[in-house]
Order: sequence, then structure tokens, then C-alpha cells
Amino acid sequence: MRKVVWSLLVLVFILAYSSCVPNEKIMYYQNLEGNKAIQDEELISYELPEYRLQFNDIIDIQIQTVEQILENGITSKIQNEANNAVFGQIAQSGGDIYYMTGYTIDKHGYIRMPLLGEIQVNDKTLDEVRVIVEEALKKYVTSEIFVRVKLGGIRFSTLGEFRRPGKYVVLQDRLTIFEAIAQAGDMTTVAKRDEILLIRQYPDGTKLHRINLNDRQIIQTPFYFIQPNDQIYAEPLKAREIGTGENTAQTVALILSSVTAVALILNLILQN
Repeated sequence: MRKVVWSLLVLVFILAYSSCVPNEKIMYYQNLEGNKAIQDEELISYELPEYRLQFNDIIDIQIQTVEQILENGITSKIQNEANNAVFGQIAQSGGDIYYMTGYTIDKHGYIRMPLLGEIQVNDKTLDEVRVIVEEALKKYVTSEIFVRVKLGGIRFSTLGEFRRPGKYVVLQDRLTIFEAIAQAGDMTTVAKRDEILLIRQYPDGTKLHRINLNDRQIIQTPFYFIQPNDQIYAEPLKAREIGTGENTAQTVALILSSVTAVALILNLILQN
């Protein structure tokens, strides 16, 4: 009986050691072997291409005449609403505050505006859309006008090994992939950070990209910044497949519980 117990204890420590997730698997921003090292405090240039609008994007278009600006002040109505507590609560709860007030790009690349009708905005920048709207308004407005065009927030989804997977809307002009991960409560310990799957929408379709978040070089890639409608999927490590805990303490506790149960069963069998 003692030999069996000792054998089971040895097995516990072997399994605990082999099933632990090493720090190298869960640490972000590492200088990986084989890559040119990026030193701390080194100035890093990153790729930030100008975003072009696509199907299902929502844009916020605000139009003011000179008379309205003089009467109401420079701050627009939507900016005043953004300071409203209720407005903030909608954003925090995952609601899309621009869904009702913004303009959604349809599958043909058009938005429909009052008076102006359908305007093609697909594959155009926000500044290009602003110029188009200003030119279209000149037919109806003789005074000077101010047009502001912004994305109605950055929408993205997180799936798989996240602590809070789901769909998010962040009211910013740009968002890094690590900020997006932070919105979802970070990844679990058993997430496969070196093979994250990023599903990105393009004007002609969708592409799947594999990303290594352990690598500091990600800052210099086109995937460092999230784009609207991105989906981030984190696959589990083998540790999840074999059912062990997220750390050594959890793994040992799970295995010890199993060993204790087996030892009790063997003890009952031997007594009979």
C-alpha cells in the first residue's frame, strides 16, 4: 500500500511539473530569440494606415451652419450628450450609442442622409466623406457650414480564452490590440498568445491573420491597431485539453484530490 501511495505522489509531481504553463507563454512584449531586439525606451515607429470605410461601419456626421455655431456655441449637440451620465452608461454596458443616431454603410457601400439622399462612402476616408457632404450641401445652403465626420466608435469582438469574451464598442479614433484585450479583462492563463487569430474585414472580403502577442515586434505590424469589426479569437493551450489548473497550485490541488480518491478506493479494496 505504501508503495502505491509513493508511486501516486511521484506521479502527482510529474504531472504538476509537466502541465504548468511557463511564464514565456503568457508574457507580452518579449524580445524573442531570432528577432532584432527592441530595447526599453527605444523609439518605435509603427504602421498606422488611414482607415477606409467598409460595409457595416457606422459613421457620425454633424452639420452646423455659422448661425447655429454663433447661437449654440462651438460645442456640438453630440458632444454635449457625450458628457451626459446616461450616455456614458450606455457605452459602459456594451450598447452602441451611434446605432440610432449614426449612418450605417449598407452592403452596396452607401449611406442615406436627409435631403442629400444616398451617398457612396465605401472605401473612402473620413476626410473624403466630409468633402463629399460639404459639396452636396452647397446646393441647399448658401451660408458657410461646418461638417464633422467621425467613426461611431471602434467595434470589435473577443472570443475564446478571454475572461470577459463578448462584443465591445470603444469611443476612440484608434485602439491597440492590447487595449482591446484589456477591455475583455485580459486572456486566461491557458490562452495561446503566440497564435492569436485575428479576423479582419477588408473592402473585398475577410482575411484571417495569425498574431504572436508574446513578440515585441507586433508594434511594427499592421495588426497593432484594431480596426472596426475585427474579431479576436484566442485558442486554448494543451493545459486546458488535459483538464489541469491554470497554475501549479491549482494543478497540484486537482491531482491530489484525484490521488486521495484513488487511495481511499484502494484502501477499501485491500481491507476487504
